[in-house]
Amino acid sequence: MDFKFTDEQEAFRQEIRDFLKENLGDEWRGIDPDSYFHDENWPHIRELTSKLVDKGWLTLAWPEEYGGQARPHIEQMIYSEEMAYFRAPTRDASMGTDLVGPTVMIFGTEEQKAEYLPRIADGTSVYCQGFSEPESGSDLASLQLRAVEDGDDYILNGSKIWTSGAHRASHFYLMARTDPDAPKHRGISVFILDMDTPGIEVRPIINMFDVHYFNQVFFENVRVPKRNMIGEKNRGWYVAATTLDFERSGVARYASNQRALEELAELARETQVNGRPLAEDPVIRNRIAELYVSNEAGRSIAYKVGWMQSQGLVPNREASVSKMMGSEISQKIRELGMRIAGLYGTLDKGSKWAYFDGRLGLEWMDSISLTIRGGTSEIQRNIIATRGLGLPRG
Repeated sequence: MDFKFTDEQEAFRQEIRDFLKENLGDEWRGIDPDSYFHDENWPHIRELTSKLVDKGWLTLAWPEEYGGQARPHIEQMIYSEEMAYFRAPTRDASMGTDLVGPTVMIFGTEEQKAEYLPRIADGTSVYCQGFSEPESGSDLASLQLRAVEDGDDYILNGSKIWTSGAHRASHFYLMARTDPDAPKHRGISVFILDMDTPGIEVRPIINMFDVHYFNQVFFENVRVPKRNMIGEKNRGWYVAATTLDFERSGVARYASNQRALEELAELARETQVNGRPLAEDPVIRNRIAELYVSNEAGRSIAYKVGWMQSQGLVPNREASVSKMMGSEISQKIRELGMRIAGLYGTLDKGSKWAYFDGRLGLEWMDSISLTIRGGTSEIQRNIIATRGLGLPRG
């Protein structure tokens, strides 16, 4: 069996690399985890998104009627890999293109598809995701944001938390409780909400980097039209579960890990102990090799997920395996990097002694959340056990 890409696919990969080098520069290492939404970066991020729209790359595999190119899913995966490897700043668009758009294609009405999908494809809509609440994290189905019917609208009251980029978003993709008396998984509905709607208050949450990345969003008598409900009333849990499957399935994690592993090997070559580079230490060499092999195995699973999507299938347990492996490998890579760098790894970009201009320590701190956000590793293991292996629920 030959797993090689075709000549045409390799040419497309090179086209993406050339584009990114031209627009980001040869020395680009990515935007720091602590500054993605900073004012000085945001205009450049939106400019890059506009150029990607001009190339038609934001929604390569989408149907043409929704603003896509109907290109093969494997090309979409190649695009995702290269964007992640080069750390291209695309989070302003990815929530819409990777999660909301595919979910609307499955559950949305024709009117909703016509309204939302073209504006995702052309980069004008920026989405944030409203799932977690102050008392509803891993037990997501316990959410309490109320949506009460009132004529042609629902009225929202409550709050969402850890909402990345809500202060930059134009639209909110959220879950709300539409039947408080139903079993918790059966009384939830999903809505798309315009962030300009009166009654929405976005309060910043300052993270461990001392920057504004997260938010808590409060809703006070916020009206959302009934036509904005995605899927059936009180069946939103299943809509949201599909969205989470898309969120957990991407090959981008493994491309990002590949870049980090290459930098880890670079760090080991540059770090001297007793006059010898750590790269010559067999323990360090074997550990890097183990992580590389694990990452390649996870990448193969991510390719299977991409194949499933190309066949019109919704990945479930496969997506959970991909998400769990990718996030845990990422943590291990950053932890090994900090062990190699020692206290130098804690220095920020203001120090000339900081590794990778301070990125090493920031990514290590950021990686701590990777096995929590998007569904904890424990949740992924439960999904794999019950839906993948058929084991009984505890």
